[in-house]
Amino acid sequence: MPALIKTEFSGKIVWLGRVPDREAALRSQPMEVTQATFAGLDGEDHGGLTRASCSRVVTQYPKGTEIRNTRQICIVSAEEMAEVAAAIGVEAFNPEWCGAGVVIEGIPDFTHIPPSSRLQSESGATLTVDMENLPCHLPAPVIDTDAPGHGKGFKAAAKDKRGVTAWVEREGVLKLGDTVTLHVPAQRGWQPNG
Repeated sequence: MPALIKTEFSGKIVWLGRVPDREAALRSQPMEVTQATFAGLDGEDHGGLTRASCSRVVTQYPKGTEIRNTRQICIVSAEEMAEVAAAIGVEAFNPEWCGAGVVIEGIPDFTHIPPSSRLQSESGATLTVDMENLPCHLPAPVIDTDAPGHGKGFKAAAKDKRGVTAWVEREGVLKLGDTVTLHVPAQRGWQPNG
């Protein structure tokens, strides 16, 4: 039996973007096509083979420790972002606001697909899911630039809907309209007490 199971679930890439300089702003810039390399998406400031550890892993490393970059790409669900938009009172959620790299439509409960799942595109480019991307306050000022007063509600509205972070396992081209297929690990959930 393979370690990864190809599921019946697939989605469509409906948006691509990159954050060129996260120190300047979290806002992504839209693209129609991008090269996914082992260092991440072309021109993405979150890319690189390694990164400085942050508050998400302080129980493992002192902040700033060089670690493997498993957070190269922010992937969100079109359906979940529509729910966030409704919750914060805007007509549509602009993926640029949260620094999205890829928006996928069609995979249910997307934020909770299992860690180590693969999203494989038609070109063979494969993105490996690290884990759920917990919502933070950083999108709020970006949202408020375009929709004043609506950013403050983002963190609460995006709970369980913020998507996932991922890294490139196999290089290739990603383009708008591509189909990606979900592959999940072939293992039962962890049961430490039983």
